[in-house]
Amino acid sequence: MTSIKKALIFGFLVWVIPFAVGFMAFSLRESNRPLFESIMSVVLAGCIVLFSVLFFKKAQSTSTTEGLKLGLIWLVISLVIDLLMFMQGPMKMPLGNYIADIGLTYLMIPIITTGYGYIVEKARRQS
Repeated sequence: MTSIKKALIFGFLVWVIPFAVGFMAFSLRESNRPLFESIMSVVLAGCIVLFSVLFFKKAQSTSTTEGLKLGLIWLVISLVIDLLMFMQGPMKMPLGNYIADIGLTYLMIPIITTGYGYIVEKARRQS
C-alpha cells in the first residue's frame, strides 16, 4: 500500500463528506426519497473518484490489487463508523434495514477503486 495513513484519512473523508451532505439534505429523505437517494449516490461516487485520483496521483506503482485493497479499507471504515451511528448511536436502525438502505451502496467503493487501479496499471504498462 502506497500510504496507509493517507488511505485512512481519505477513507474517513469518503465517509464524512456524504454524511455531511446527507445531514444537510435530510429533509429531502422524507419529502422526496428518490431524489435524496440519488444525491447521496452521486456524492459518494464523486468522493470515491476524487480521493482515488488523489491517492494514486503520486504512487509509483498502482495496480488492480492496490485499488481493491484501498476500496476494502474505505468500505470497512464506512461500515464501522455507520454501524456505530446506526446500531448504537443516535440514528438507531435495525441491521437488515441498514444493509438494504445504506450498506449495499458502499459496495461501489471497492468496485470504483479496483477499476481505477486497473486503468492506471494498464496505462502504465502501455507507456
